Amino acid sequence: MGDDRCELLCIDFDHAEGLRTALPPADELTQRAERLRALGDPTRLRIAHALHVGDELCVCDLAWIVGSSQGLVSHHLRQLRSAGLVDSRRDGKLVMYRLNTTGHRLLDAAVGTVVEGEPA
Repeated sequence: MGDDRCELLCIDFDHAEGLRTALPPADELTQRAERLRALGDPTRLRIAHALHVGDELCVCDLAWIVGSSQGLVSHHLRQLRSAGLVDSRRDGKLVMYRLNTTGHRLLDAAVGTVVEGEPA
């Protein structure tokens, strides 16, 4: 038997059942996993960091900041928006992006970001 398994079946039913029933619903966990997965790509993580510090940026600025093409950055922004981490708004011919509250909180929790000048 592997080191990662109990050699004896000894379920503490009351404790285990209490924890099992306290878990969030499967669809909520799926959404959380999608959000975490969205930050799992290095380019998307760089974009999220840039938006965390830069507040609101257009695709042109983000492409320059992260060193990728506008097309690639747009693709990653769509994924971040789909995951519910980024909001966008049109400003004339520009589309401006910003991390929403969920995006800021998840980025902070996932990687412990601290913006210069903010208390740690």
